[in-house]
Amino acid sequence: MAVDAQQLSKPPRRTRFHWSWLLIALVVILVGLSYAWHWDDRGLLWLREQSASAEQRAASVWLPDYKVDIDGKSMVGLEKDEASDLSYDPVSKTLYSVMGKNAFLAELSLTGDVLRKIPLVGWSNPEGVMVLGNGLIAIVDERQHLMTMVTVTPDTKTLDIKDFPKYDLGPSVDQNKAFEGVTWDARNQQILLGEERPPALFSWKSDGSAILKGDKRKLVNDNLIMRNLSALYADQKTGHLLVLSAESHLLLELDEKGNKVSFMALVTGLNGLAHTIPRAEGVTMDENRTIYMVSEPNLFYSFKKK
Repeated sequence: MAVDAQQLSKPPRRTRFHWSWLLIALVVILVGLSYAWHWDDRGLLWLREQSASAEQRAASVWLPDYKVDIDGKSMVGLEKDEASDLSYDPVSKTLYSVMGKNAFLAELSLTGDVLRKIPLVGWSNPEGVMVLGNGLIAIVDERQHLMTMVTVTPDTKTLDIKDFPKYDLGPSVDQNKAFEGVTWDARNQQILLGEERPPALFSWKSDGSAILKGDKRKLVNDNLIMRNLSALYADQKTGHLLVLSAESHLLLELDEKGNKVSFMALVTGLNGLAHTIPRAEGVTMDENRTIYMVSEPNLFYSFKKK
């Protein structure tokens, strides 16, 4: 009996069926990853960046123009402490960071050198830090859901939580993924707070003193295209907000209305980075427009505009 050559060349029906299901599964996985990691949103934002005018770029921080200057410097003495946030002090021209694993406040130079360590007595898991001025610094404890207003001087050796005014930040959707980000928005006389997961933004009226006004208020934040929120910085020159995500390896710029403006992907090869920032937990900026970041466990970065 003759055998049709075309029939011999066709793969068995079961094999074709098997590969079809594999292809469908692959598409489903890619769509799921795109949704979870907001790749589609990033793609649309990247396309929007390409058409931005010179005036629009000048009126914003414009993250695509930044290039790494200090790339993952190891902060000596903080190897086992997990740097959790960062804030710039324009008076001392230094940076302050809190350690989430071993509770203390660290003062850093603008090149990431540790200048001093101030033990934090009574804090459980300090994750956010914010310099308001005149020695006043706010520290957010994620585990205790507290924001404490401390006073730091050049002679401060230790800080005890019982000695300072505290504010209850209230419950979170996920009690173990509560408030991490905090920044002082002097332009609008408010403190901005960021909840880690699901990412959310809140404001609390303040005149820059240790006394807050009213209650915190939830902001609309449908544009937070990130898996978690690690830190915040309110830029007083543009009025824009920088939002950092460790899990998404992303720094996002929002305008005053919460609209996406620009972004920086914190991964190998982009913005001059030699390696992906492992877990970016803090961000701030100085008057020269230099952006500073810290990553767990003890890595320091700075970015300058090209």
